[in-house]
Amino acid sequence: MIPSIGVIGAAIIAASWLRTRGRSNVLLESLLEYVACTPLDPVNFSSLEELPSPVYRYFMHVLPKGQRLIGKTLIQQSGMLRTTPKSNKWLPFDAHETIVPAAKGFVWDARIKLPLGMHLRVLDSSIAGAGSGRVSLLSVFPVAAEEGAPELNAGTLCRYLAEAVWCPTALLPQSGVTWTAIDDQSALATLCVRDIRVSLEFRFNTTGEVSGIYTPGRFAHIGSEYRLLPWEGRFDHYQIMSGIRVPSFGEVGWHVDDRLEIVWKGEILDIQYDVLEKELKG
Repeated sequence: MIPSIGVIGAAIIAASWLRTRGRSNVLLESLLEYVACTPLDPVNFSSLEELPSPVYRYFMHVLPKGQRLIGKTLIQQSGMLRTTPKSNKWLPFDAHETIVPAAKGFVWDARIKLPLGMHLRVLDSSIAGAGSGRVSLLSVFPVAAEEGAPELNAGTLCRYLAEAVWCPTALLPQSGVTWTAIDDQSALATLCVRDIRVSLEFRFNTTGEVSGIYTPGRFAHIGSEYRLLPWEGRFDHYQIMSGIRVPSFGEVGWHVDDRLEIVWKGEILDIQYDVLEKELKG
């Protein structure tokens, strides 16, 4: 019996969906392998006094006493985004993000709603300095995919550093971040992974919270090429989630033609931390 065109089409769609789901699982498995590499140490609060004053105030404000290093962070997000800085159309999204500090990485799995009940599935990741991005229509049909480009690797690592505000122990010197003083309300955070080095200016409010980040040059994929553009993020509405004080709102955008064009804004619906346990002695 020769199968009908409909049956063949359904089989192709099912196979494509399984490949997309398989890609997500492969990325998560690769990311989570690094959880076991997390040092089994509590936060060294005594060493924080050596940091620039706004950074010291930040950690003392957001981390409770006795906080241990976080092995894994699970985040549920909901918000709106634009596909380009000049687009007039905002699209709603829901996303799950996993952050693993030992990998200096994340996997962002988002579903972007389109008209007529359609959607785009977006998988973005950065794992140990290797970035990737994949977009598929209806979680099935490939639209765009890229991985391993030097500009993409640097751009996704920069994103990881910014989004570490939702996993604050990832910003500790114990986690590989170097802090340099700028003034009483800002400091430069630098992270190196393999041959990639990224830096972000962190801006702090008077309460001791990170209110924003900025870099004069992050790689943006514009059309068919990468361009270095100023990139900025803002954070607000801090709440205690799973015992740690983090922003429940964030937005980021690119500076284009001397104007900040927000392209992503989202709310944090839930955060769960996998804190590595260790018997403290002494």
